[in-house]
Amino acid sequence: MPKAHENFLTAIDVGSAKTCVLVAEITDTGLRYRGHGLAESRGSRKGIIVDLEKAVASIQKAVERAEDSAGFAIEHALLGVAGSHVRGINTHGGLVFNRPREIGRDEIRQAVDKARAIQLPPDREVLHLLPQEFILDEQCGVHDPLGMIATRLEVRVHMTSAAASATQNVVTAVNRAGVHVDDTVFEPLAAADSVLRSDEREMGICLADIGAGSTCVIVIQEGAVAHTAVLPVGGDHFTSDLSVGLCTPIIEAEKIKKLFGNTTVTLIPEGNEVEVPSVGDRPSRLISQRMVGEILEPRGRELFEMLRDNLRHAGMLEVCTAGVVLTGGGSRLPGMMDIADSVLRKPIRMAWPFPLAKMPSTLSEPEFATVLGMVTYGHRARSARGVQDARWSSKLKAMLVGKAASSY
Repeated sequence: MPKAHENFLTAIDVGSAKTCVLVAEITDTGLRYRGHGLAESRGSRKGIIVDLEKAVASIQKAVERAEDSAGFAIEHALLGVAGSHVRGINTHGGLVFNRPREIGRDEIRQAVDKARAIQLPPDREVLHLLPQEFILDEQCGVHDPLGMIATRLEVRVHMTSAAASATQNVVTAVNRAGVHVDDTVFEPLAAADSVLRSDEREMGICLADIGAGSTCVIVIQEGAVAHTAVLPVGGDHFTSDLSVGLCTPIIEAEKIKKLFGNTTVTLIPEGNEVEVPSVGDRPSRLISQRMVGEILEPRGRELFEMLRDNLRHAGMLEVCTAGVVLTGGGSRLPGMMDIADSVLRKPIRMAWPFPLAKMPSTLSEPEFATVLGMVTYGHRARSARGVQDARWSSKLKAMLVGKAASSY
């Protein structure tokens, strides 16, 4: 099988329920779908590897299916990181110069390094340093100070960190599956690229990506990340509640949730009945569909109360002027938007990811928002590096021309 060349991007999302590998081609008109592979996740739970061999086998299966779909071997990929071990914090730092001077890349880098110079536990590593704004001589709201003049340069950044061992275990699993991890990305940061609109990003928006094992949260205001968090409730918790409440196997509870589940009891017609398989050799039984809703609604209310409290404690609830966007597989449970509206008292919308060219319609679903956003994020990061390299090359060329001119 031929190898992929540099015009291709591959993203790997190792979730609690599924592992997804997506391949996109970089063209003159943007990204184009080339292939994907799906496999049921084994050996991982809530963003943590709990059985390395099973996780490797799941990743290998998804990678092989993506290779068959794309028609070439996958050697490198961007890897998503999520889970309750991820933390976000806002911090700031800066530099003071003896006299006004032009701000260059080195000065920007030094200011960001000052902002990141906070004490982290030894078992944690920085995932992202995301500049929110630069401040030049008390002039706020500067997005890119390169080339500007100032005597004082400050920067406010949002820093996400993760448990080093948890991140490394996921990287190891992907490496053992035969794929080199080029970079890691916090998953809601990527998901935001595939579902949020530019006006929402400016006004202030909260994205809640409801996965199987947890719910990832990101708040963006004025185009910059203001807050990130991970809530320890996801779609699997709704399934578990049904399994216990109805005394039925997990597999059957998941089927009932998808076919008859609703987190808002009043939306379920009275008189509807559901057949519930029993544990062991006991016969199945009929129950009211409203009973299914009565089990699911408290969990849904708990999730959005946790989201509300998390935003309020971070001072972010009022920042979300544009409201809250729901995505991820867990967001598809009927009634979720209604219960989110009643708890959060904010505009709510369900988000389907922006499609890639030539992409099959089966991927245009909320559960694929993260992996689609990852290739968009990877493309944007690669383009940004190219612009920086071009700027440096142009600056270096100008310096060389200047030196050559001065030698005559």
